[in-house]
Amino acid sequence: MDRFQLFDTTLRDGAQREGISFSVEDKLAISRLLDDYGVGYIEGGWPGAMPKDTEFFARAATELKLRNAELVAFGATRKAGVPVTEDPQVAALLASQAPVITLVAKSDIRHVYEALRTTPEENLAMVRETVEHLRSQGRQVFVDCEHFFDGYKHDADYAVSVVREALAAGADAAVMCDTNGGMLPVGVHEIVSDVRSKVEGRLGIHCQDDTGCAVANTVTAVQAGVTHAQCTANGYGERTGNADLFVVTANLQLKLGLQVLPEGKLRESMRISHAIAEIANIAPDTHQPYVGVSSFAHKAGLHASALKVNYELYNHEDAGAVGNDMRVLVTEMAGRASVELKSKELGYDLSGDPELLGRVTDRVKDLEATGWTFEAADASFELLIADERDKGRMRPFTVESWRTIVEQRIDGEVVSEATVKVLVGDRRVVAVGEGNGPVNALDNALRAAVQEVFPHLADVQLVDYKVRILEGVKGTGAVTRTLVGSSDGQRRWDTVGVHENVIAASWMALEDAVAYGLLRASR
Repeated sequence: MDRFQLFDTTLRDGAQREGISFSVEDKLAISRLLDDYGVGYIEGGWPGAMPKDTEFFARAATELKLRNAELVAFGATRKAGVPVTEDPQVAALLASQAPVITLVAKSDIRHVYEALRTTPEENLAMVRETVEHLRSQGRQVFVDCEHFFDGYKHDADYAVSVVREALAAGADAAVMCDTNGGMLPVGVHEIVSDVRSKVEGRLGIHCQDDTGCAVANTVTAVQAGVTHAQCTANGYGERTGNADLFVVTANLQLKLGLQVLPEGKLRESMRISHAIAEIANIAPDTHQPYVGVSSFAHKAGLHASALKVNYELYNHEDAGAVGNDMRVLVTEMAGRASVELKSKELGYDLSGDPELLGRVTDRVKDLEATGWTFEAADASFELLIADERDKGRMRPFTVESWRTIVEQRIDGEVVSEATVKVLVGDRRVVAVGEGNGPVNALDNALRAAVQEVFPHLADVQLVDYKVRILEGVKGTGAVTRTLVGSSDGQRRWDTVGVHENVIAASWMALEDAVAYGLLRASR
């Protein structure tokens, strides 16, 4: 038997997730990413049943130049009582020009009777004849045994007979599907082990995530003997989703030692994951195992102290193995070790200056106790270090004062105006800005004040703005925290401000954002 088969069904099963609607262009782009990642098979959809999928396969035939993967078309076995050569959906599978075809077949005898309304014998004939027909046309064939585990629990002999029939007819793999997603790892291991002892040929696994065990069930099935695993990027799929391609792959390769991707491709996991998330228009899951930005992030001071001694003490794998990075978060939980490691990550070595390290640590703790957060605002933390080290002398400008005016005019239009007074070198500059709100007006006024001296500020744009009311005093007297995201087109940075006044909190974050952008440009 040849090497392990890694099968991706993002474009078919993943597209069934609520909120996802891939265009043909999206599907072509994702196919290229998955091929670059090194999966063996990419299931593109159901030609003949879905017009968009029919178009995708037509375009893929000329536009996709796959290097690692084979393109797979999905469809059903022939209908009951219909000759396989006359079934239009079987014909559509062949017309797709896909070199590989996955057939869905019923393996739960209850579905045979109640959904297909046919006999167990006819269902087996439908599997056998469709596989044989597609094989005679030169196609590689997989058979998805739908509802296999539920069917096995009801009538094990019949469920196994569907697997055996598919393999005997020439299918390259019979895939046991946990269609309803209700299995737990111990049950998967028992059933797969039993089937493995009764059947010759390649077995596969396809798990939904309704118990939160899709990844665990997939890995368990591999341990029990399957050599074909079906997954989706980021676990996209119907209801609660499918087994996550990137988590399954990392577990198989790093934990079980199976080389399921071409050499070096595992390091592309985070990049590919986030690229597909962008196409799906779904924010990447920050806490996704292996590829989430928080998956190797450490907050507790106890962790940081140990990490200074040995990276492995609080990391189960090297973050770089999947293209991620270890991060140290600076919060009220931070001790000197956390601050030291985070500072080093940002390019400041405080290990030789215990007094400075102590001042920064104390200031972080004091600020965090009043509502500040630096774990999402690295730029503000870096400015804090620089201010403590240089007594604020490195700031490109000094703010003397600012004010805002919000005016509603007789026609209902609301306009905002801001005035800022700053010292830029030995110059005192007063500038006015207008905007659609006080924060926008302040941003424009600050830019007007310093852009003559720092023209590269024109490249810096505000890309995100978040406001959160902190716990404590309720109503309009509550403390507000604002987070501002900025970018110069090459890199993004985040800054934070906290104040009882939402405009003042926003100004703090804006001031830090501009100051950091100017300091970064001067390096």
